[in-house]
Amino acid sequence: MIEILDHTRLARAKDTGALVADILHTLKGRSTVGTNLLDIDRWARNMIADAGALSCYVDYEPSFGRGPFGHHICTAVNDAVLHGRPYDYALADGDLLSLDLAVSLGGVAADAAISFVVGGSRPPESVAMISTTERALAAGIAAAGPGARVGDVSHAIGTVLDEAGYPINTEFGGHGIGSTMHQEPHVTNAGRPGRGYKLRPGLLLALEPWVMADTAELVTDPDGWTLRSATGCRTAHSEHTIAITDDGAEILTLPKRA
Repeated sequence: MIEILDHTRLARAKDTGALVADILHTLKGRSTVGTNLLDIDRWARNMIADAGALSCYVDYEPSFGRGPFGHHICTAVNDAVLHGRPYDYALADGDLLSLDLAVSLGGVAADAAISFVVGGSRPPESVAMISTTERALAAGIAAAGPGARVGDVSHAIGTVLDEAGYPINTEFGGHGIGSTMHQEPHVTNAGRPGRGYKLRPGLLLALEPWVMADTAELVTDPDGWTLRSATGCRTAHSEHTIAITDDGAEILTLPKRA
């Protein structure tokens, strides 16, 4: 299903996006050396409930997962990159942490992800990888607008990732979003310009460049959810929900506070 939102629901989407962004901003500030991933999940659960919102994850049970996800946020550390199921782990200095959050408020969902290094260490390779996903995300957003095609967005993202030398996996990527978290169209992180669905005002897209340092192959944890790099290399993931407007694209998941 591809869903086009009217002005009323777009206004709700902006509220949802701001909530997702502010929760991620808060969680990043709290995620320090010694923080347990289960505490991050608990904080996310409480902030979602306090806002009167609903988690898109806790009961999520797609074909690629094993049973309901059962948590309120994805926490991926180092070689984990997607669908990271929180577990009893205390963050260490230099860990590369990705937080991915989707909630629904007023019947409209928003989805975003951030990656950052915990503590005072700043491994250059990790910093560069995070920066690349952020630049790829910006390129994808710049390519989105009314009349553009999904392939234009995918191509813009993939060009940045490829020029930085990272292998690209196209199995998981961006997606439409609206009354539910995952909708069509699928937006891969590499593609051919001029191909695919033509973007229309009122369409919401969650764009999410993610990379692994030296492989495009994923392996699944015994938890049935967490996806890791097959070689054990580090990974990074950046995501925004955007709305296609009459004259471009608006980012909905920017925090209100710096």
